[in-house]
Amino acid sequence: MHRLNGLLMTILALATLFVGAPAHAQGAFGTGQRHMRASLIAETATPAAGSTVTLAILMQPDKGWHGYWQNPGDAGAGMNLDWTLPAGAGVGSLRYPVPQRLVIAGLMNHVFEHDYAVLTELKVPAGLKAGTKLPVQAKGRWLVCTDSLCVPEEGEIATVLTIGTGAVTPATRARFDGWRAALPRPLDQQASYAITGNRIAISVPYPATGETREPWFYAVSRDRIAYAEPQAVRRVGDRLVIDTGIPEGAAITGPIEGVLAVSPGLALAVTATPGAVPAGGEPVDGGRTSGGIDPIALLLTLAGAFLGGLILNIMPCVFPILSLKALSLTKAGGDERQARLDAIAYTAGILVTCLALGGVMLAIRAAGQEIGWAFQLQHPGVIALLLVLMTAITLNLVGAFELGVIDAGQGRAARGGLSGAFWTGALAAFVATPCAGPFLGAAMGAALVLPWPLALLVFAGLALGLAAPFLLIAFIPAARSRLPKPGAWMNRLKHILAIPMGLTAAGLLWLLWRQTGEQGLALGLILAFVAAVLLVMIGRRQRRGSGTHAAAILIGCLALGSVALAVPPVLDAPIRAVGDHAAFDEAKLAALRANGKPVFLYFTADWCLTCKVNEAGALANSDVIAAFDKAGVQWMVGDWTNADPAITRFLEANGRAGVPLYLYYAPGARAPQVLPQVLTPGTLTALVAG
Repeated sequence: MHRLNGLLMTILALATLFVGAPAHAQGAFGTGQRHMRASLIAETATPAAGSTVTLAILMQPDKGWHGYWQNPGDAGAGMNLDWTLPAGAGVGSLRYPVPQRLVIAGLMNHVFEHDYAVLTELKVPAGLKAGTKLPVQAKGRWLVCTDSLCVPEEGEIATVLTIGTGAVTPATRARFDGWRAALPRPLDQQASYAITGNRIAISVPYPATGETREPWFYAVSRDRIAYAEPQAVRRVGDRLVIDTGIPEGAAITGPIEGVLAVSPGLALAVTATPGAVPAGGEPVDGGRTSGGIDPIALLLTLAGAFLGGLILNIMPCVFPILSLKALSLTKAGGDERQARLDAIAYTAGILVTCLALGGVMLAIRAAGQEIGWAFQLQHPGVIALLLVLMTAITLNLVGAFELGVIDAGQGRAARGGLSGAFWTGALAAFVATPCAGPFLGAAMGAALVLPWPLALLVFAGLALGLAAPFLLIAFIPAARSRLPKPGAWMNRLKHILAIPMGLTAAGLLWLLWRQTGEQGLALGLILAFVAAVLLVMIGRRQRRGSGTHAAAILIGCLALGSVALAVPPVLDAPIRAVGDHAAFDEAKLAALRANGKPVFLYFTADWCLTCKVNEAGALANSDVIAAFDKAGVQWMVGDWTNADPAITRFLEANGRAGVPLYLYYAPGARAPQVLPQVLTPGTLTALVAG
């Protein structure tokens, strides 16, 4: 009877909705009372000709009213749009955020009781001149309801775009990123389902360490599951299995599309096909608590984080900073107590920085923003600040000026030495985090789906791995005895170490240019020059015995730091080139796979030295290029130098929180082959051999 009532309600609503709405609901800004306000917003008002721009249909129901998801459930009706577009333009499918559940009289409704944005992509015609106006409009029909009353409404939504540069304001970018974060994330692994009688079990890949809170499967495919039927969720290894009922007469073959809301803020877009579903497993307690953390999986994740941090010590992106620590340990000489305190302070600096970066990342993600590990180097202000700091360290190493905190613990005073060790550790961790070496990428990806206390434990494991060599040297006398004795050679070594530090500063300047163009390059040169002049002047006063005024130094540092942080983010980012390789696009990737094309997809960033080594040594290898060309492999690259929410989401869907990531899609394969983070030409040519 409930099902019949729902059907009658839906028929009446649809008849009114599509035959003609009441007069008071017509028009975009009708004079009658409206309970749902709709508007059309473009991510950029000046898209480039031939580009694709994201459109948002912002729906704002009155308090106590609700709109409907694409599959409204047992009753209700979704939104219908009739577009009027310029010649040559086209819009894609509508992408909805995750809905809420509303049960009325035993009927399950998939609704939105708050403001929500439905996204789509507008393909802008190519060949249009700058300044050309593009009117975009649509006539919409939707149903808006309370718990006891439904009113069909209609209205016209419209906007006018102007062909231009495609620039997006920071405020609009943040607004659209928030809407994108509410969308389910694509699951690039195959789900499966099995039907027994009037029951269905849907098996969805999901990490064993992943958090689950109030999981629920929303079916996009109509009438494939019983919407109001309770859903029992169990965890079987790296899979979640949803057991529920199916309606009478439901199809028992063909794919089922849906959205698995795993926990608040995390939902996966799923396509399930008939197949094996594992039995047994541990029930997720009422769908309200974590599904249980597998201790072995957690230990493996922690071990991966520790090993990843340990390997970072030999990565070129970290070596210049670690050289400072090596000097401080050598200065400690045979003083066992000083060496141990120095190593502990250094470890504390690394630990505090890793936990702070991890905590900030988790907090930003909890607020609905897409962000990944190494996010700090995606912001040009941070790059500019590091450029000033590396310039200062380089000048300090060549003897242009003396400053104990930068000078790797110069002096034997406990307070000054420990302070220097702490900040050296903090700097090492800050610079090291973008280097996603072996083991680290998978560990950071797992951390993103763990409860926050365990996620912070993973970040602490990374910190201990990074600090481990210096802890061992400090606390094992046999290892410390092998260090050379302090002497005049240390000054020569400092001058030598200034070379990699200077190269690091040059690399940061190049990265700032890549992120912000010629304006950023000019700003970086000015900042480095001003910092160098000020520090050389300070050094001259020090050598004359005149001393320096602490307040003047502090004011100068604050001024430089403020300019470095504030100015670069407002500069226009250049249009990034990806050579002959296609830029990452999920729709294009799906089309290539549907056409049976082999695809090699890799994600990189200019600040990722591991990525650059792989690109120079393996991806640019002539044998690899020839083998890929012969096999018809399509290249696709995702550039994550600047923050890109689409890439961040895709990385997360593949269990990663940073770059590099290398994926090979063989023709007809359901899932990609994940390649090692350190590539060789042989690894790549083996993909297409035979």
